[in-house]
Amino acid sequence: MTEPVEVIRAAALGSVPHGFLGRRGGISTGLVAGLNAGLGSGDDEADVAENRARAAAAVLPGAALVGVYQVHSPDCVAVDEPWADNKRPEGDALVTNRRGILLGIVTADCAPVLLADSEAGVIGAAHAGWKGAIGGVTDNCIAAMEALGARRAHIAAAVGPCIAQASYEVDDQFAARFADADAANARFFAAGRAGHWHFDLEHYVASRLIAAGIGQVECLGLDTLCAPDRFYSYRRATVAGEPAYGRQISLIGVN
Repeated sequence: MTEPVEVIRAAALGSVPHGFLGRRGGISTGLVAGLNAGLGSGDDEADVAENRARAAAAVLPGAALVGVYQVHSPDCVAVDEPWADNKRPEGDALVTNRRGILLGIVTADCAPVLLADSEAGVIGAAHAGWKGAIGGVTDNCIAAMEALGARRAHIAAAVGPCIAQASYEVDDQFAARFADADAANARFFAAGRAGHWHFDLEHYVASRLIAAGIGQVECLGLDTLCAPDRFYSYRRATVAGEPAYGRQISLIGVN
């Protein structure tokens, strides 16, 4: 029997329907076994569709799941009505104030960010890999939420499961890119072996949210690379030489 879908919730988001999901509770098999929600993962399309339906039902039954074609950009899309999966616009964040819509982003080491101004009834979801994070994907998501009536001081945000600093080795060139953007970014890098560093993606993303004036920010502190039974990880799969990897999904809807 398939195990139940695991829904990880953040205290900061309170009663807002939301969840960070991992690989537990799905029907995919093989290298992507579990709740693989990646439309471009090479998995059986019917299995992915069933996994996504199970994820949505576990968070907000009856809602229409809406996502974007993620490209590691800073771009945010406002959602007025659902679209088909094969009509997804490019982008890496979504916002809406419409009931019956469940915003979803997929990750496999990048940081999923869920945001809500529950008073205004405005929500957002962002896929913050390092490119999107330094490019301002969360800033653009917040601005798009404001355009729908949210107030940033009233927005709560949670940074979900992603690759942790101890697991995220990068080279000098990578670290220099962040130092060039802001010398204060040095605090997110710990020295590693010669010519290498360990980058704290989770707290870098959180710092961008705090700097933007978000009222409450929560980091879940869950490392995708070190929990193979619970989460998918691009880096873990790459190091192992595996030809495919799954994606977990993070979801948020309007009460």
